[in-house]
Amino acid sequence: MFARIYGAATLGVDGLIISVEVDSSNGMPSFDIVGLPNASVRESKERVRTAIKNSNMLLRAEKITINLAPADIKKDSPGLDLPIAIGLLSAQGTIPVDNTKGCLFTAELSLEGNLCGVHGVLPMVIKARAEGFKKIFVARENVNEALLVEDVEVYAPENLSELMMFLNGQDVLKPATKIDTPPSKIIALPDDFSDVQGQYMAKRALEIAAAGGHNVLMVGVPGSGKTMLAQRVNSILPELTPEEALEVTKIYSIEGKLGLDGGLIKKRPFQHPNHDASAAAMIGGGTIPRPGQVTLAHHGVLFLDEFPEFQKSVLEVLREPLEERKVTISRVNATLTFPSSVMLICAMNPCPCGWYGDPKHECRCTPNEIRRYTRKLSGPLLDRIDIHIRVPRVEYKDLSSKRKAESSAVIRERVSKARNIQLKRLQPYKMFCNAQMNHALIEKFCPLTDRAEDLLRMFYEKKHASARSYDRIKKVARTIADLEGMDNIDNIHIGEAIKLRNDFDLDML
Repeated sequence: MFARIYGAATLGVDGLIISVEVDSSNGMPSFDIVGLPNASVRESKERVRTAIKNSNMLLRAEKITINLAPADIKKDSPGLDLPIAIGLLSAQGTIPVDNTKGCLFTAELSLEGNLCGVHGVLPMVIKARAEGFKKIFVARENVNEALLVEDVEVYAPENLSELMMFLNGQDVLKPATKIDTPPSKIIALPDDFSDVQGQYMAKRALEIAAAGGHNVLMVGVPGSGKTMLAQRVNSILPELTPEEALEVTKIYSIEGKLGLDGGLIKKRPFQHPNHDASAAAMIGGGTIPRPGQVTLAHHGVLFLDEFPEFQKSVLEVLREPLEERKVTISRVNATLTFPSSVMLICAMNPCPCGWYGDPKHECRCTPNEIRRYTRKLSGPLLDRIDIHIRVPRVEYKDLSSKRKAESSAVIRERVSKARNIQLKRLQPYKMFCNAQMNHALIEKFCPLTDRAEDLLRMFYEKKHASARSYDRIKKVARTIADLEGMDNIDNIHIGEAIKLRNDFDLDML
């Protein structure tokens, strides 16, 4: 007998509906799975067979063939255990095939027959809704995640026996509701900009960067507060919009990094990879490509401390994500595109010993050592970083001051107002901040006054700047004007944007 049941897997950051075709017929007893299954899916036949036996159901000794369609895409989800089991029971007449119409099944099976959670349920359910499925069967661990999608009924049976009785009409299974999780007892100390004494110029630069989603490079001596500042950028960023939150939650669902409550992620991601990270860890990779750090930081912050200590090959692969805000990974089995709209924050010392240019400490590095250190960063990569700022050593009077610095809440209010202006302006183009604008939108939304035009032309001709620098200066100036609530970009805005991009020149270190 033949049966077709529907399951799901993930492909990139999207769901993929899998048609599980099962044929059980007379012949030499066998159990074959075809359709490019990987090792975990091939092993599912042992889990499924044992789960059915331990659920007090019997499989006839027949020739069983299972096809996973589409057959040209490699399948790597243990969530196919459940549709394979339901398909087997339907093909052998234990479950009426008609009772599974409009249903999608995704869960791993334990040997005892219990349903276990899998990664990537959110994009699977989104895809299922788009394909017209009305009932989704998942494990209890995935209920809250599946309920984020409206207009579908979510069911969470405890085990295979309970599900079989429901599909046979022998028992009632109510649609699942949100499962409350106990609050964490760990008290987390919030990072706040009020903790940072002094460094007013750096704070101003990071406020502008947060308001427009711009990339930042901080250069300063050891202990000047670069890492401390970067770690507090998230505290001044606005919450994710509903569209951004859904995109981020899909990514973290696929990676199995959602919290216990399985709800929407509302706080912007902050990724801080170590400087020994590989290129594959940074942008993603694997036989079947998986998201890397730039994708996990989507709509959030990617912080690279000790910037020149990263391998040059790792830094160079960041060019495409920073420019295109997506990364395409090609493998034999698949070519996938992952989103990577990140706010890049980099921190570095001016030289190997760290004290070059400091008036109170003598630098021990030779000119060649300094040149080799800074030349690890290529011109095209630096050109993609909008703001370059120098972070000086903090003076004692600032450290010992009893005056409380401006809090993150106050700064975040200004940042949020500027972001709301940008959201309203860029909503028709499905963009969220100024940093995402292309050249055509820059020309449309960045009108310069005559004085601003003259100042930008003088800088461009004197510094022999690139076309990319021209666009990025205008984008930063647009953000500065948004912070002030102004429609046109004046010379004061262009001047500050130029200063922020030209605060230092690595070639002169």
